[in-house]
Amino acid sequence: MQTAALFKDGGSQAVRLPKEFRIEGTEVFIRKTAEGVLLIPKEEYIAPIWQEWMENLARFDEPITIEHGGIPDECESR
Repeated sequence: MQTAALFKDGGSQAVRLPKEFRIEGTEVFIRKTAEGVLLIPKEEYIAPIWQEWMENLARFDEPITIEHGGIPDECESR
């Protein structure tokens, strides 16, 4: 397993990543796990999700109306 250097940057702690671990973009999501800290590139993680959402949204020409038929019979007896 490779290692990376930790250092102080002002009041924060930073990690100097080796070249092969460089992350594209300017931000990452960060999550503390039982094993340590996980960094997830923000651009790679979010962009495909929003792209798919926008493509699916473009398929609808009119607003969607959902009619509600009331409370199901099995729930009314409670």
